Amino acid sequence: MPTRLGRVLAPKVTERRRSDELARRLSGLPIRHVDWTLLAITLFLVVFGMVIQYSATRGDNPDNPNYYVLRTAVNLLLGLVVMGLVLSFDYRRLKVATPFIYIIFLVALLGVFIAEESMGSQRWITLGPLSFQPSEYCKLVLILTLANFLSDNRADPDSFRSFIIPALWTLPLMLLVFLQPDLGTTMVFAAILLGMLYLVGCRMRYWLGFLGFGVVGFVLGFAFEFFKPYQVERFTAFIKQSASIQGAGYQLMQSKIAIGSGQLVGKGLLKGTQTNLRFIPAHHTDFVFAVVGEEMGLLGALILIAAFCCLLWRGVRIANNARDFYGTMIAFGIVVMFAFQMIVNIGMTIGIMPITGIPLPFITYGGSNLVVNLAAIGLLTNIYMRRFSQI
Repeated sequence: MPTRLGRVLAPKVTERRRSDELARRLSGLPIRHVDWTLLAITLFLVVFGMVIQYSATRGDNPDNPNYYVLRTAVNLLLGLVVMGLVLSFDYRRLKVATPFIYIIFLVALLGVFIAEESMGSQRWITLGPLSFQPSEYCKLVLILTLANFLSDNRADPDSFRSFIIPALWTLPLMLLVFLQPDLGTTMVFAAILLGMLYLVGCRMRYWLGFLGFGVVGFVLGFAFEFFKPYQVERFTAFIKQSASIQGAGYQLMQSKIAIGSGQLVGKGLLKGTQTNLRFIPAHHTDFVFAVVGEEMGLLGALILIAAFCCLLWRGVRIANNARDFYGTMIAFGIVVMFAFQMIVNIGMTIGIMPITGIPLPFITYGGSNLVVNLAAIGLLTNIYMRRFSQI
């Protein structure tokens, strides 16, 4: 009887074990652990940005009011392709490739100086119908480079070596981007370095020393006229907001008027007078938040800020749940990048930060910026998807 019963139950037990083993393997597949909340927030920000772009730019090109939105849509498709490529492999493979990627983009930064000047600066490289801004991609390259070194040297994070080597990786990028000139992106590099060093446990005197070195360099830049006239004008407009009504001072004044006129719920999409009458010169780039404030009011601005806060929260959560310290440092670096850009861009449109030309992620018009932001989201998703994978 037991033998007969065993013969009857054995196939069922074997089938159940196979089913359990299959379920266990499927549960370990990265695709089953996607952070859908992060992707939903990203989708909201992208759609929000395209709506604001259309509202801000439809009058800039009367023959084709959809010009900027269509270009953004093309860049969105490119960004989604890059995002898909980032998700297709284990992020740990980037550890080996990162030094080569760094060298490639360092050469690209040198290459912009032989490219054609545009709007008083040399930031873009044109390849046929496409143009890209290497400095935008270098933000992610720097994060990967610092995460690579810091994760391999986490045993002694407060040593001088653990400070000076990340600084030496960062300074060439900062110098080349500053010479383009692009002060805003230079500041983003500095913020990424300081943020990641702080998170890894860098000795505070080194950290403060680098910050002090930057402040002294900034002051000497003004004293010896290293900055371009328009950069000096922007800083002067921030210091003397009530007195300066020319150039950058005019932009800042119009931005604050637009945001203030939006009041609680705004004037409505497509109905912003400061925007439609083009009183805000850079309404689709540097001062796009002013369009949000004017047309959607305080409520719309708070919704946008809340979405950014949710994005940062998911980034921190991913960093805390990463399977290794390398993934943790990449995720925290991306969080620092997004947070710094958001705070400075919004701050400069309301007059509490100097005007530096730092874009508002997913909202400011710009192809390279959008592609890099989507690649960053791809990296965060990659880290979260593989948090259960065996090392």
